Amino acid sequence: MKLFLILIICASAISSSFAYDPSPLQDICVAIAEPENAVFVNGKFCKNPNLTVAEDFLFQGLNIPGNTNNKLGSKVTPVTVDQLPGLNTLGISLARIDFAPYGLNPPHTHPRGTEFLVVLEGELYVGRLMGLV
Repeated sequence: MKLFLILIICASAISSSFAYDPSPLQDICVAIAEPENAVFVNGKFCKNPNLTVAEDFLFQGLNIPGNTNNKLGSKVTPVTVDQLPGLNTLGISLARIDFAPYGLNPPHTHPRGTEFLVVLEGELYVGRLMGLV
């Protein structure tokens, strides 16, 4: 019985050690549309790291309220690698969500992702479904 228990514990430890996300190939991979002497990483072409500038990591527009005059009463302003090329390979994105009173954010998923909410004005009720694949 003890041997069986030891085998179960060892098998559990070994199987969990293989469950990880691979490390990114590069720390900084600023996405570019036109590949001139570029490297293809993460579905995008990377700008030469020596040619990166501060604007590659700058997005202006999150200070502008979205138009919530629609059926859901909400407006999402996403900031992904398409709007902010410096996010490529970092595994993050962000968004501004504006809600009208009683506005809704439709159900959605974040595969292997995290959501962090900051409410600047008013109240926001959030529901989560955990354990769904």
